[in-house]
Amino acid sequence: MNAVPAPAAAPAALPVPVTRHLGRVDYEPTWRAMQRFTDARRADTADEIWFLEHPPVFTLGVNASRAHLLAPGDIPVVQIDRGGQVTYHGPGQLVVYPLIDLKRAGLGIRAFVTALERAVIGLAAAYGISAAGRRSAPGVYVGERKLASIGVRVRRGGAYHGLALNVAMDLEPFGRINPCGYAGLEMTQLAQLGGPAEVGACARALEPHLLRALGF
Repeated sequence: MNAVPAPAAAPAALPVPVTRHLGRVDYEPTWRAMQRFTDARRADTADEIWFLEHPPVFTLGVNASRAHLLAPGDIPVVQIDRGGQVTYHGPGQLVVYPLIDLKRAGLGIRAFVTALERAVIGLAAAYGISAAGRRSAPGVYVGERKLASIGVRVRRGGAYHGLALNVAMDLEPFGRINPCGYAGLEMTQLAQLGGPAEVGACARALEPHLLRALGF
């Protein structure tokens, strides 16, 4: 008699990342902290997701053209190591940095970016806002206006940087740049579209959408 094979073991669930709500923190020290975390992580290091705001700053991707930086004025400019062109961070914008071991999560870079977009699209839908991604230009859009920007870096298999979701902020500084390298691109934000106007509440609401989109 042939032995009945034992049922296959269910795949182990991914450990849920550590989430940190950091409040308003300066850009450059936070960027350096992401780099240190990524360089020091090991195969068993828990993933982390950081939710925060930054004081006003323009950031330029590693291959960004300064031609897209039109009139920065008194807002500092920082050249960094993510992909993409120029964007703006400031109070009233929710910035999310998922520090994820992509191999362990079973995600390629395109799937990772798409997961970030899906999380924002799901959050927007919860407030009755119809949003979508664009394969040709990463981010989340409502009609022709951009709601969230995405720029990531992968080093030693670990992803860092992430997404910036406009919640209730002064959008004027976006007029000083070509956002994400697109002249005349108009930005929008949740508060203008009937969504929440408080960054902390938005972070708490986005967290389950993000964990689900990333497969946790």
